[in-house]
Amino acid sequence: MTAVQTESRIPTGAWALDGVHSRIGFAVRHLGVSWFRGSFGSIEGTLDGDGLAGSAEVASIAVDEPALKGHLLSPDFFDVERHPRLTFRAGDLRVDGDGAVTVSGEITIKGVTRPITLGGTVRGPVENAYGKTVLGLELEGTVDRREFGLDWNAPLPGGGLTVANEVRLTGELELVRVED
Repeated sequence: MTAVQTESRIPTGAWALDGVHSRIGFAVRHLGVSWFRGSFGSIEGTLDGDGLAGSAEVASIAVDEPALKGHLLSPDFFDVERHPRLTFRAGDLRVDGDGAVTVSGEITIKGVTRPITLGGTVRGPVENAYGKTVLGLELEGTVDRREFGLDWNAPLPGGGLTVANEVRLTGELELVRVED
C-alpha cells in the first residue's frame, strides 16, 4: 500500500470539473420529520485564478419520485422555462492547515442572486491512474428557499408546513488540472 501526500491548500492553475465524479445535491426537511433529497445531473465548473464557478441545468434535477420532478420544474419551484440554469461563483476560497475550506460567493437560483458561504474540505492534489492531476472539494451550506422565490408550501392539519424553508446544499467536486 502506498500513502499519498496531500496538500492543505488550493493549488494554483486551471481546473475543470469532472462531471462524472462530481455531485451537486440538496436536502430539505419534509413534514418536519425526514429529509427529502435531490441532485442535478448536468453540471459544469471551473477553478482558476478568478475562483470557483459552476452551474447546473435545472432540467437535469434528479429525485426518486418522477411525478414530483414536474412540480419542481414548474413555476411553483424552479420555473425551468424561464430559469434553465443555477449558477455559483466565488472568488474567496480560504484553507486552514487541516484542509478545512471556506468559500464565499454568490448563488443564483430562479434568476435571484444572493451571497452564500460554504464550508468543507479540500483533498489533494493527487495523480490519478491516467496521469491526470485531480483535486477534491467537498462543500456544504444552507439557503432559505424563499429568498429565491421558491415559495410553494402546504399547511399541515396539525400545524407546520409540508416543506421546510431552509435547504442544505452540498457539492462533492472532483476537479482535473487543465493542461497548459
